[in-house]
Amino acid sequence: MGRIRGPERRPGSRILGVGVYRPARVVGNDEICARIDSSDEWIRRRSGIVSRRFAGPDETVIAMAAEAAHKALAQSGTDPDEVDTVLLASMSFLEQAPSAAPRVARLIGLGGAAGLDVGAACAGFCHALGLADSLVRSGLARNVVVVGSERMTDIVDPTDRGTAFLFGDGAGAVVVGPSETPGIGPVVWGSDGVNHHMIAHDRTWLEARIARDPWPTLRMSGPEVFRWATRVVPEISRQALRKAGVEVADLAAFVPHQANARIVDNAAGALGLAPHTAVAKDIVTAGNTSAASIPLAIDQLRSQGEVAGGGLALLVGFGAGLAHAAQVVALP
Repeated sequence: MGRIRGPERRPGSRILGVGVYRPARVVGNDEICARIDSSDEWIRRRSGIVSRRFAGPDETVIAMAAEAAHKALAQSGTDPDEVDTVLLASMSFLEQAPSAAPRVARLIGLGGAAGLDVGAACAGFCHALGLADSLVRSGLARNVVVVGSERMTDIVDPTDRGTAFLFGDGAGAVVVGPSETPGIGPVVWGSDGVNHHMIAHDRTWLEARIARDPWPTLRMSGPEVFRWATRVVPEISRQALRKAGVEVADLAAFVPHQANARIVDNAAGALGLAPHTAVAKDIVTAGNTSAASIPLAIDQLRSQGEVAGGGLALLVGFGAGLAHAAQVVALP
């Protein structure tokens, strides 16, 4: 009987480059408050957000993803012919079929590369990064482009006081490739489907079609989500650190999903981060960009010179599902 030959395994993988796309239109709190009963002071105090970006008609999930991926490939020095797979995390792509990733692959010149959409909402980027690490280490892929791209303005009601001020649009991408030593730690992930209703659309697309109801939009139980996030983020952060064999003091950066500045501050305090550890706060000028928020925040830290290449960063994604994921990575 013949034997199946397995792929050639690699000792590790790492992030080789980062690229982002931020829409041109900047939207301040005053513009948001014109549609909801709120104020600039209330939004800043509750979320830390001062402004966010809203995508224009041509700044689609696919177009923004492709631009971010182009930049990540260029920064990493990776030839498109050396990329086997594109993983696209998004909760706001509105076409169930065909998926977005194959079209992103075509736009960045990858030919017949595999393309897969990852639906884990705000935790999607960390999920996709964990998959990319496994693909490269197992030998099933040489290099993987991981993208988080969102047009949250398509799925948020601009008159809903609970969500309208939180979300923005944008895209971020990384290239994951082989490494002689691990540059991406084991992913810690999970979900709490019992409480899925805490972040969810207010109706299904089928209900909207049958009843001719308004467009389904995202709703969130803010206080409940805050309590869940402030509990789960420190828990999975500590697990990710243990699995990676890293101490809190070893971290150059803490990059959680940019859901809310109060959640970020709470988690940073609970972890007891060292004074030298940079804490990502892209939320202030980008808002909550769901699956795009972590790569966007990494780019901001790098562009502002707050972290150096090779430094260790703790990434934590959490959101609708309720899904969560975390891993320690070496920054490019």
